[in-house]
Amino acid sequence: MPGFAATEQEKVWLVRRVARALNRRVTDIVALLFSHKVKAKPVPVARPFARPLTLATDRVGGASVWLRFVSQGAGSLGAVAGFAIAVVFAWKFLRPRRPAPKRPPPTPAAAPAATVPDAAEPIGDSGKVVTREIVVKRLRGCRKVTCQLLGVVFEEKTPEELQEHATIRPSVVELLLEISRYCDLYMMETVLDDKSEENALMALEASGLFRTGGLMKEKVLFCGTEVGRTSFVRQLESDFHIDTNLDIVSQLSRFIRCQLFISTVEGEQLAGNIFNSPSLEQFFS
Repeated sequence: MPGFAATEQEKVWLVRRVARALNRRVTDIVALLFSHKVKAKPVPVARPFARPLTLATDRVGGASVWLRFVSQGAGSLGAVAGFAIAVVFAWKFLRPRRPAPKRPPPTPAAAPAATVPDAAEPIGDSGKVVTREIVVKRLRGCRKVTCQLLGVVFEEKTPEELQEHATIRPSVVELLLEISRYCDLYMMETVLDDKSEENALMALEASGLFRTGGLMKEKVLFCGTEVGRTSFVRQLESDFHIDTNLDIVSQLSRFIRCQLFISTVEGEQLAGNIFNSPSLEQFFS
């Protein structure tokens, strides 16, 4: 190729120029040495340099270059030295360069093992799956939760029904356990008598909510009025409250970071920090 040929010619020209320069320098030095030796003691010129010395260079860039040096004494010795140095330079310039070994790309540092989330657990009859990630996302960083019992955890919706019996909703058991693992959970209800309190505690204990230690009997609170429940929430300084009473939710909206209003009725005018859902498990689905 033209570009490649031009490059080879430049290299040959450079080698020749270096050889001539070195030849002159070495010849001058050797001549000076010989002149000193002749003054001290005449020394016959060595025979090997008396006869012509013919050397041939290798092929450079496809062209055969022949150089003949015919000299005697110091001139022949300088020519030989200059030619040898030129050959070394030519070999270094023209020898094929070995490609530099490619370094393998740096192996990225092993990423720390991702935290394995807790095993997903089914929520009762709904068949939906709730993980800690969903709970954390829905609670929006809130670490203290207060929750009403009637209409949220129990099938019963009025204090009068709670006087007779308490039936816990199977679909919320695993969800409440997951919430209690993540945050401080308190449950509360307005009751009419001690029998209602007893029924509520027996139902919660029978469901296994007290076995894990996340929820304790001491965290189940009872009061006689709706105002008392509102006072409980404010005194506990809850971050997230769950209730079925719209009046309580509206009053607490100024003091509580987030609330969940459990109601099947849609279209209620709610504050921006109040969420609406037909049930607890649907909100965390």
